[in-house]
This record gives sequence, structure tokens and C-alpha cells, in this order.
Amino acid sequence: MKFLFYSHSLVSCWNHGNAHFLRGVMRDLRRRGHQALALEPEDSWSRMNLVRDQGEAAPARFAATFPELTSLSYGPDFDHEMALADADVVIVHEWTDPKIVERVGKVRQSGGDFTLLFHDTHHRAVSAQADIAAMRLAPFDGVLAFGETLRERYLRAGWGRSVFTWHEAADDALFRPMPGLEKTGDLVWIGNWGDDERSEEIATFLVEPAAELGLATTIYGVRYPDEALASLQRAGIAYRGWTANADVPRIFAQHDVTVHIPRRPYVTHLPGIPTIRVFEALACGIPLISAPWDDVEGLFRTNTDYLVARDGGEMTQLLRGVLADDARRAELVKNGLETIRARHTCRHRVDQLLEILALCGTRRATDQLKRAEAAE
Repeated sequence: MKFLFYSHSLVSCWNHGNAHFLRGVMRDLRRRGHQALALEPEDSWSRMNLVRDQGEAAPARFAATFPELTSLSYGPDFDHEMALADADVVIVHEWTDPKIVERVGKVRQSGGDFTLLFHDTHHRAVSAQADIAAMRLAPFDGVLAFGETLRERYLRAGWGRSVFTWHEAADDALFRPMPGLEKTGDLVWIGNWGDDERSEEIATFLVEPAAELGLATTIYGVRYPDEALASLQRAGIAYRGWTANADVPRIFAQHDVTVHIPRRPYVTHLPGIPTIRVFEALACGIPLISAPWDDVEGLFRTNTDYLVARDGGEMTQLLRGVLADDARRAELVKNGLETIRARHTCRHRVDQLLEILALCGTRRATDQLKRAEAAE
């Protein structure tokens, strides 16, 4: 089948975690013999910031790192109708311009013979409800929501025909342990500052414990304001700015522990949705300690695959204990890898996607699925 993904960006992962997941899904689809193509706006916020921050060489590196993946940029004159003509499955990300969402929907409504899905991997359904409500989703065959609580929001609001939970996951072709690398530090966190959605939590669960314990700590990420950078410097924390997602497994391997600091909307309004870094960190085999987060869907084995600190004092205690205990770190690594490999790789998510297409796909897609099953 030919899968067409309307993405915010496949090329740029600058403050854009969905690119991580999309790359893994597209790579697995191609491994199974399907075609997969991404379309992204030529002026996407993430890509423009990447070039401004890192220069023109940064987007070019994508092609060298992921030679099997293809993304086309579109502008005002792009022929979307022609691009859609031979697609079997079209998946539109929720950051897509609403005018493009409507245009693609009209093609489907006027007889387009492809399955059309809307993909939501953000918290705008609770933080900017009017934006999602304005999306014209009636022509869509289904909605993919990256958490059960988000799926329930869509159902209660009447957005979309059928709504399915489709969590993000780790691309384990990229995110894997690298045990031979020399350790260069104790604690690493790879996360963006954002819009003050977790500024207090970063101080409480990362900066203050690292300073109190005197840990060799490094932070990677973007959009840190001057006052945040000053606080890191006072705490003796090294700030390294943006890093390409492809470099993250190596960075994790060079440190002994990492943390998970969820954004506030996911704690207060959309519980059960982790950042994609939880999947990726556990897939890389690094012990992880989380700020308060309620795994209401049972994605992981809490306090077995990772540890949870209820406050800053407990985070300090847990970091001290984990760093001092080789056996405990090894047990966390083993457990986390076990759960990822059993349930949370992009292969698992592609399996789920094909099951969803069997339920709500158009005849063109379901017929191809049946032929593929018959050939196995």
C-alpha cells in the first residue's frame, strides 16, 4: 500500500517529537514492503527554527541519516489532489494547516478512494479546544489519538467518526543500548523548555537535586530563556542546546541515569500519556526516574521499569540510590528493555495501525490487507 503522511516535519526534530515516531513508523512500513511518503510545509515552524539555530547543513543531515525516508515540501501552488490520487492511506497530523485539512477532506468526501485518518499527538484538545473543534473532520474515516484520555476527549466532543488510541513508541532500529561507550557524566536530560509548561518541575526534579548531589549533569534542548540558562549555570549543569535525535542513543549510553519531566497538561488533564523520551530512554537501556506521572493505562510497570519521585526530596534520594547501586541500575535496564521490546516499538504500532485499517479502512485498503494476509 502507499501511505501518505501530512506531517509538520519529517526532516526536522527541533522541538518536534512527533518526527521521531513518524520516522520509525515509516521505516517499518517500508521494511514490510509498503510505500511511505511524508509531505511537510516548506515553512514549517520546526524546520525554520532548525535552520536558524543550526544552519542549512542540519536538514541535509536528515537524508544522510535516514536515506530510506522521503519527504516532499509543499507550498501554496502544490497540487494536493494529484499527490492524493494514488494513495491508499492518508494520515494527517493535527499541526497541519486547517485549510489543508479541509482540502484533503474534500478530496476524500468527493470520492477519493483512500482511507483518511487524523493523527493527534499534542494537548491542544484540552489547552486550545477551539482549534481542534474548528478542524473539519467529518470526512475522515478515523482519528488516531496518542492516549486513551485524549481519545475520550474526542469522543465526548463528537470530533471524528471513529477514534482509536495509538500511542507513540520507540524506533528500536535506532534506539538501542550501546554498552561499549565510555561514561562521560552521571545525569542527562534531553528536553525542551517550552512555554513554561514545566519550568517549576524542571527546577524541582532536575536542577535542584543535581546541584545538591553535585552530579555531573548535562541538558540538551531548545527554547531555554536567559533566566533558565542562568539557573543551570549556577547549579553547575552543562547546557548543550539542540541535538539531533539520531545522536540521542549515544548520549544516553554515556550517562548513568536520566529523568522524565512531563509537561503539566499531561499530568493534570491528559494523564497516562508519556513523552516519547520515556519509550526511547528505556529502549536505550538507561535507568529512568520520573517526576509525578500517573500511568493510568498501564503502559509500563511503575517502579519496576522506572522509578517515580513524588517530590524533589524523593528525586534526590532516588538519584543518590540508583547512582550508588550497580545492581539496581542493571535491574532497571533489564526491566525497561523487556517492556519496550514486548509492547512499545514502532513495529507494534504498525501492527496496530494495520488492525485499525481493517476496522475503518476503505475497500481499497482492506482489500490489499486481505491479499497480504492470504500471501503470508
